[in-house]
Amino acid sequence: MTTHKLWRFPGGLVLDGHKDMSMQDAVMIADLPPQLVLPLQQHIGEPAVAVVKPGDRVLKGQLIARAQDYVSASVHASSSGQVIAIEERPIPHPSGQNATCIVIETDGEDRWDPDKTPSGDYQTLDASELRNIIRDAGIVGLGGAGFPSFIKLNPGAGGSIDLLILNGAECEPYISCDAMLMQERPREVIDGLKIMRHALQAKYCLIGVEDNKPDAIVALRGALSADETKFIDVVTVPTRYPAGGEKQLIKVLTGKEVPSQRLPLDIGIVCHNVATAAAVHHAVTLGEPLVSRVVTITGENLEQPRNLEVRIGTPFSSVLQQCGWHPKSNDQLVMGGPMMGFAVTSDAIPVVKTTNCILALPAPQRPSPVAMPCIRCGECARVCPALLLPQQLYWYSWSKDLDKVQDHKLFDCIECGCCAYVCPSNIPLVQYFRFAKTEIWSQEKEKRKSDLARQRHEFRLERLEKEKQDKEERQRLKKEKLRKARGEKSETPDPKKAAIQAALDRVKARKEQQDSGARNVEHLTDAQRKAIAEVDERRKHLKTDPPATPSTDPQAESVTEKKTDEI
Repeated sequence: MTTHKLWRFPGGLVLDGHKDMSMQDAVMIADLPPQLVLPLQQHIGEPAVAVVKPGDRVLKGQLIARAQDYVSASVHASSSGQVIAIEERPIPHPSGQNATCIVIETDGEDRWDPDKTPSGDYQTLDASELRNIIRDAGIVGLGGAGFPSFIKLNPGAGGSIDLLILNGAECEPYISCDAMLMQERPREVIDGLKIMRHALQAKYCLIGVEDNKPDAIVALRGALSADETKFIDVVTVPTRYPAGGEKQLIKVLTGKEVPSQRLPLDIGIVCHNVATAAAVHHAVTLGEPLVSRVVTITGENLEQPRNLEVRIGTPFSSVLQQCGWHPKSNDQLVMGGPMMGFAVTSDAIPVVKTTNCILALPAPQRPSPVAMPCIRCGECARVCPALLLPQQLYWYSWSKDLDKVQDHKLFDCIECGCCAYVCPSNIPLVQYFRFAKTEIWSQEKEKRKSDLARQRHEFRLERLEKEKQDKEERQRLKKEKLRKARGEKSETPDPKKAAIQAALDRVKARKEQQDSGARNVEHLTDAQRKAIAEVDERRKHLKTDPPATPSTDPQAESVTEKKTDEI
């Protein structure tokens, strides 16, 4: 075992652990439900587009919704059966909103699609082929973010990755699905890590695991071969929330800080979750898309908390009942952990790719404390792992000053909940930050729509003008063709003749103007007629007998100019 130097990230909390509740039994496969509800969007980015219709029969692993954008992920049937609807259903989301889902009535056979084919030796494939396999398998980050994994495996042209990190910290106090995966299936995690390393051409790999998971650490180290230990190291990190945050884990393992509004890729590091690595192994080595995942089902309101391998689309009620849940009207259901999770209002909501935990808690014995005014104690800033000023962010979010809130690095907030946890005024700080982020995203989306509408309008005007010009040109050519057929002279003007004619027209117009002035002389006064006569007489002398030298009498010139002006 090698000794790896560790650093410490700022802020953070030491929380009471409750992982042992769900780690008493081995991971079991969850029961097959009568219906599976598969949302078209289970990831960051654009939703997938359905490629099946009601009435179609599908097999396990069959593509049912295809990614139509770069930042998107495909969806596959998690069991065999018949598509009975494509409709709006409740999905796991803090807002409790509905979204389009594909509903499959299972047939109980759970038959795999025979077209699934392993890719063989991954070392014979180049990086692009591996990324396409991972993309087609619909794999996203299973730590909770849901970012399409193939994108993070693309360092870009000329990009160089020094370090690939697998995140096994799992810092939430109740969640244990990653710990059980590393403990029971360490080889899947390591094989997936090696595939991702090959795609990135990373020089070295670290697996970071918190020290409250000793069995997982032993299992991973025991699964490594002597050759693999040359480029893979399992590192034990102190248990401190939120050590599982990507930037925080990088700080602990390397001492490096990811700059604000930048990515780990910018400093030569890529970080993936251990469950994502296992999913990559299944996709590349076994040819299986992402159709299930290990989920922690825990909480004080369950008789037998445990970890289950759950098919994507399984309703919460099905897995909760398998763990001895007796629903009550005032129960609390939370997707995720108590720190970063969110409450759900229905047990009909389906498990999705980002569901790592379902927490069943009894109703609180007393009402939630009412938020009080901020007392400016500074505790929120002390525990913030991103070195932000939550107090300032709260004020600007509350007043909807979206420019100021961005100036204070709102998007560096990882929504860990440390600030809200220690706030003596019980202010729901994270909710304010989420609200501000949503407002900013909404404004940017509206701006993009407005810009697109303006561009479309301008393009339409250009198109109409071009069509008008084309129509006029066609009509001119048609008339020209008819004249030629009749032997008539063309109406197309000669540019030189047109220029000469324009000059003649200007001379003619000037002469007419002068004649008009002569014709109107009778309307002038005697003084004006006399002045004009003097000017005309002077012009005659200039034409017939020009002086040898120009006049130098300024008084005479001024008198003439004055008379001309009077005219």
